[in-house]
Amino acid sequence: LATCEILAERVEALGEGVKPLLVLPMYSQLPSDLQAKIFEASDNGARKIIVSTNIAETSLTVDGILYVIDSGFFKLKVFNPKIGMDALQLTPVSQASAKQRSGRAGRTGPGTCFRLFTENCFNRELLPTNIPEIQRTNLAHVILLLKSMGVDDVASFHFMDPPPEDNIANSMYQLWMLGALDNDGCLTSLGRKMVEFPVEPQLSKMLIFAEDKHCTDEIVTIVAMLSVPEVFYRPKEREQESDKARERFCVPESDHLTLLNVYKQWKRHDCKASWCNDHFLHVKALRKAREIRAQLIDILKTQKVVLKSVGSAWDPVRQVICSAYFCNAAGLKGVGQYVNVLSGTPAALHPSSSLCGLGFTPNYVVYHELVLTSKEYMRTVTSVDAEWLAELGPVFFSLHNTSASDQSSADLRQDQRSELGTVDGHSGGAKPSPGLREKGVGGLKRFRPVARGQGLGTVQFGSKFKTGKKKKRFGL
Repeated sequence: LATCEILAERVEALGEGVKPLLVLPMYSQLPSDLQAKIFEASDNGARKIIVSTNIAETSLTVDGILYVIDSGFFKLKVFNPKIGMDALQLTPVSQASAKQRSGRAGRTGPGTCFRLFTENCFNRELLPTNIPEIQRTNLAHVILLLKSMGVDDVASFHFMDPPPEDNIANSMYQLWMLGALDNDGCLTSLGRKMVEFPVEPQLSKMLIFAEDKHCTDEIVTIVAMLSVPEVFYRPKEREQESDKARERFCVPESDHLTLLNVYKQWKRHDCKASWCNDHFLHVKALRKAREIRAQLIDILKTQKVVLKSVGSAWDPVRQVICSAYFCNAAGLKGVGQYVNVLSGTPAALHPSSSLCGLGFTPNYVVYHELVLTSKEYMRTVTSVDAEWLAELGPVFFSLHNTSASDQSSADLRQDQRSELGTVDGHSGGAKPSPGLREKGVGGLKRFRPVARGQGLGTVQFGSKFKTGKKKKRFGL
């Protein structure tokens, strides 16, 4: 969008005598009605310029494109196993991607591709192909599948593109934390249930644990909404209007419950696309979530799990979320600033989070994922009580007595929460929590966190991912 604005300003600065330009953005989260404009004929003979992400390499073809300008870069999503964070890193394209981009020019006639890098750079510094996804993503679900197929020694498994050992070790540790693996690295009964669901292990555990809390209906909806791209969109020229529409769905304690509220409201309005457009929601994402929800319900039925609802009493739902994401627990450090309780990784509430408008900052939260953009932001956050962390993650957390001053502060926050009113019959905010203390993992020699350090660095010309020093293969 910034590039589109710069182009429009440059053309306007040239003055009269320049033919009109129609500058259009193109990216995956763009609403479908705006995406359709790139395929429509321009009016008054205006020249069409499409500023696109790498979605234009293979996902779509626009007729009549004569010129392509290849910057030589794209944003690559890379998972850092040391701190469990996804980062969008500006990365040079591969030779295969550069050839694919040049093929966009002249699909229906002669065309030209201008590359903003030298031929020597193309031949000597660009990688032949893109970095395989298995080498830059979380492998927890992959390892869970391999374990279910009887592959005990995952480190010796012959991958086509072997992932870094750090990824394997940390994914194994993550599965052990969730209870899917035992101390010897073997699949547990819980792990065998989790492998039946085609979602991330944390989401699988949520679905299983929801049966004990009698809130499977709410959890299956939340899991479906977490399995699709962002449902909200924020047009550049209508930012305030879209923010007000989003506030109508916000549940102060939880972004997860906000997604649940969105889906319920959409169903209540007969799943109309017009209603989604009025409230700045992606109707395609909601329809996809509905399909995923139906598939998950079918799997639950095969496991003889009955759908139950807790109505407006949403504390059990937050407890289920905490049971799967207690390893992503963060404690309050400053105004809007949090630190991961286990790893010490700094994190911040995203400005779009429902908790930003809560009126006070919860002591402890759990987040779905940590994403690095301009800074480390927690995405999809839910406030939790310290008692829940100590109950659901007893190996890592324990409670200690709260001092009188801390208790008075907690009482004050409770008074502030009571003034917030209710949302859909549910009181805003979490209960005051006693202090929380991280407890060391004693005696677990076979499973230990890999030593903290620098993760995968930014890929530069002529460089590749490094696996780092070999770690001790525990439980592999």
